[in-house]
Amino acid sequence: MSASSAFNDEKGGSSSVGEPEYGHDPASGGIFSSDYKRHDDLKEMLDSNKDSLKLEAMKRIVAMIARGKNTSDLFPAVVKNVACKNIEVKKLVYVYLVRYAEEQQDLALLSISTFQRGLKDPNQLIRASALRVLSSIRVTIIVPIMMLAIKEAASDMSPYVRKTAAHAIPKLYSLDPEQKDQLIEVIEKLLADKTTLVAGSVVMAFEEVCPERIDLIHKNYRKLCNLLIDVEEWGQVVIINMLTRYARTQFLNPNMNESLLEEGSDKTFYGSDEDEDEEEEEKENKAEAPMAKRKPYVMDPDHRLLLRNTKPLLQSRNAAVVMAVAQLYFHLAPKVEVGVIAKALVRLLRSHSEVQYVVLQNVATMTIKRRGMFEPYLKSFYIRSTDPTQIKVLKLEVLTNLANETNISTILREFQTYIKSMDKDFVAATIQAIGRCATNIGEVRDTCLNGLVQLLSNRDELVVAESVVVIKKLLQMQPEKHSDIIKHMAKLTDNIQVPMARASILWLIGEYCEHVPKIAPDVLRKMAKSFTNEEDIVKLQIINLAAKLYLTNSKQTKLLTQYVLNLAKYDQNYDIRDRARFIRQLIVPTEKSGALSKYAKKLFLALKPAPVLESPFKDRDHFQLGSLSHLLNAKAGGYQELPDWPEAAPDPSVRNVEVPEWTKCSSREKRKEKKVEKPFYSDSEGESGPTESADSESDSVSGSEIGSGIGQSGSASESEESEEGSESEEEEEEEEEEKVKKTTKKELKKPVQESESEQSSEEEERKRERKSKPRKSDSESESDEDEDSESESSQSDSEDSESEAEVKKKKKAAESKPPSKPVKKESKKEKKEMSLLDFDDFEPAPSPQVTPLNSFLSSSLVNDLEGLSLSDAVLSPATLSPSSALKSYELLHRIRGEGLSVEYCFSRQPFSPDGNMVAVQMQFTNNASSEAKSLHMEDVKLQSGMRVKEFTEIELLPAGETASAVMGIDFCDSTQAANFQLCTHTRKFFVSIQPPVGELMRPVFLTENEFKKEQGQLMGMNEISEKLTLDAKCRNEHAIVQRVTAAANLSRVPCGSDKECRFAGRTVTSGSLVLATVATKEDAAAQLTVNCEKMVIGTMLVKDILLALTQ
Repeated sequence: MSASSAFNDEKGGSSSVGEPEYGHDPASGGIFSSDYKRHDDLKEMLDSNKDSLKLEAMKRIVAMIARGKNTSDLFPAVVKNVACKNIEVKKLVYVYLVRYAEEQQDLALLSISTFQRGLKDPNQLIRASALRVLSSIRVTIIVPIMMLAIKEAASDMSPYVRKTAAHAIPKLYSLDPEQKDQLIEVIEKLLADKTTLVAGSVVMAFEEVCPERIDLIHKNYRKLCNLLIDVEEWGQVVIINMLTRYARTQFLNPNMNESLLEEGSDKTFYGSDEDEDEEEEEKENKAEAPMAKRKPYVMDPDHRLLLRNTKPLLQSRNAAVVMAVAQLYFHLAPKVEVGVIAKALVRLLRSHSEVQYVVLQNVATMTIKRRGMFEPYLKSFYIRSTDPTQIKVLKLEVLTNLANETNISTILREFQTYIKSMDKDFVAATIQAIGRCATNIGEVRDTCLNGLVQLLSNRDELVVAESVVVIKKLLQMQPEKHSDIIKHMAKLTDNIQVPMARASILWLIGEYCEHVPKIAPDVLRKMAKSFTNEEDIVKLQIINLAAKLYLTNSKQTKLLTQYVLNLAKYDQNYDIRDRARFIRQLIVPTEKSGALSKYAKKLFLALKPAPVLESPFKDRDHFQLGSLSHLLNAKAGGYQELPDWPEAAPDPSVRNVEVPEWTKCSSREKRKEKKVEKPFYSDSEGESGPTESADSESDSVSGSEIGSGIGQSGSASESEESEEGSESEEEEEEEEEEKVKKTTKKELKKPVQESESEQSSEEEERKRERKSKPRKSDSESESDEDEDSESESSQSDSEDSESEAEVKKKKKAAESKPPSKPVKKESKKEKKEMSLLDFDDFEPAPSPQVTPLNSFLSSSLVNDLEGLSLSDAVLSPATLSPSSALKSYELLHRIRGEGLSVEYCFSRQPFSPDGNMVAVQMQFTNNASSEAKSLHMEDVKLQSGMRVKEFTEIELLPAGETASAVMGIDFCDSTQAANFQLCTHTRKFFVSIQPPVGELMRPVFLTENEFKKEQGQLMGMNEISEKLTLDAKCRNEHAIVQRVTAAANLSRVPCGSDKECRFAGRTVTSGSLVLATVATKEDAAAQLTVNCEKMVIGTMLVKDILLALTQ
């Protein structure tokens, strides 16, 4: 810094970025300032040998760019430093080059070899920056180099570089559209990427380059739906908009039968707003469907998957994401389900005025077709005095659309208040809104008309003028009833000067001159006097009035009409001259006048239909909601039309991801061999049969049940056992497998999740009852569990329960028959080895599976313990661990690990090397016959911000032995998985650890007063409350505390009330406070409240605690 300030002093610059640079800006140096020394100090610093000076210079240059100053003359000095060894300098040089590469193309081309070297740099940020600069040089000569760089980057190990490659694709396409075919190949490759970082960017590239290639999306549709929740916000917007158009081409209209019914009936649309009406309508649809030769509608599972996976995004903090989901539901969801978006859109109305404007435009369109869903939120659209005029007008539009017989009185009271506003444009819009309400709802037409007539005596001329225009439209509906109003308006011609209002009054008097025969000629007399001074629009209506009176009352008005027509004949405006000439020929027949003059009366006094006051948003819904085209009500450049629903559903099998044939065959052959070796399973062949068919037909099952290919991931993992694929493929399959298993756990396995202590006690009772036939009962339990696991696509559960049963059986054998122990031990070991070939074992176990701690004990450890006389109490979880809430998870199954099995648990102890890390205790068991060496971690892949402290390498693990190790992971307060390779001296296994949200916090002690104070500061959006009914075994305070602390690592807070249990903790990484309260009420009802600064963590924690207390 001292050196840089010295440079500044020499050159007369400033030492800090924020101060003005005297002499640098030509405008500040006066007339005689020389520009040749501009930025010389920066050039010298960039030519220096010291990295610190270069870094300081680059920081100042980037700051100048951020302030909008031109630094293009520094390009040669900066580009030389692209080969600098210092990473920080290199990053800033690339930032500069991206900004100026397009302007200084020749100089950038000189450094192209350096950029190409940068593409091979070990640092992912440098590789990405080099590609970004390369794609910013807009010269066609380097198109082949850019194409090669994009193809290499698309295969890069780093998802960040692959994301940059996706960003470079549209740039290259705009530079050379002939490269489209090659770019589509790259897009197809990147669409298959399973990382959330890449998904949004590649879909953006797809939309820019080849939006018509829907076939590229088929195989990736389910993956995109499942990844959507984890993609960054702007990626979510792009993906949702693309999937909206995709769904419109691939699925049937969910409201197909309803629209058919509407066409056949003359009922108004709004008649079916109530739930009862909808049910009746559905019944009618079912009755009419056979007549219309249409099958009853059944929603495609993939259609349902899209709706289900986008629904949580309605809670996003990003208004664009909420808007995107809202338009998706509006265009794709059944009418009954669209209502969920209303609350989310109303929430956005509390945002900035720009966001409000866009949201209200879309709400105004929605309220025309789906009025019912916004009616409960009517008061949210009331106008505030602080709203800008354009927001007020849009809210008026929405209120008018929502008006019906039940709420019109409330809305009209609101409108009365708005008319007193000082904002004249807003007042005019309110009067028009009153007119529309009167048109749409006949019951209040007279009330509105009387109110508008009262406004005619308003002091403000603009209010009176607008009222006249609206009254004119209303009077056209029932003119004979309102001749007194026409008379009243005729008197206003002396006072009102607004041209439109004067013209409206004259038209009314002319149109209904029969109702006011005495007043009309007098009005024409007054108008003839002031004809020359009137505006053009008024002059035209005076001519029309004269013509109509001449035809109906020629005695009184003949001379007046001739006088007016003569004045108009010499008017300056040629429209008025033409009109006068035309009317004279029409109404005053002469020899030359044609046949039309006979029909003059019919032409002028024909009955005119009453004007329909329609919403300006009526036909806007043919544009996709949320798009710029919808906002402008005109097709914008690059807009993709929303396709019409197909008549017949396209083939859904195109979205199935095929499993390689050899995988299926190899797994089947293995299973046949196992059947031969194990005649014991002949009893349960009936149950094991469906297992195979379920695997072989996994595509269709996964498509219909879960929508993301569970069977496929299962068979993919089997192929890893039989043959070794590439490492990247293994990793991707692992990630997919874990995600799928996790989702199926959450969705399908709710009734199975009982407390572990209950399960173990039930099994013990069963064993005592069936002690005479231990093998048979064991096989029956296995076969039952097989059936369950098939239906849930997670067969590992039965395997866990089986191993638990084995542990208990051996324990009982050890207690009851100590003399025959050696012989028994051998036979049981043989049986244990044979059980490695169970059918279940070939289904991979989900990594986040929860098992009781007694099944955490490996079988070899049980064998070691057999010699000791252990009672049941010794093996209970409470004795083995300080907290009965500790749960273990499987990291590596013994089959996949070729004899090595690894399990882990969150010890809830502070991790001594780093307080911001969660301690993870791992237990390695060598079930193989040979020893395992050099157990360690490699190739750790983490989301940004996460860190890992690796466990100490285990040099040797003999056969049948168990070893423990502790590692630390900083999850950065998120439930993202930590992926890494677990390595032995011969093999590498891709594994991942994903924490439950409850393990991301540490307990903290608070007094009751401190708790209340902190809770008071975490209200509003930081508070989430849910009502629940407590489980039958969770009605007392002790059980509630036990279950909550099992679900989350929180400490109990003392509480004066026996009806409340309070808990407190802080997140491990950021130290954000987490407060939980369970307030019990009568009849097992309770309320759970969680207060947390981090809303995402709070939401997830509520779900976990709810699950713990209700099951």
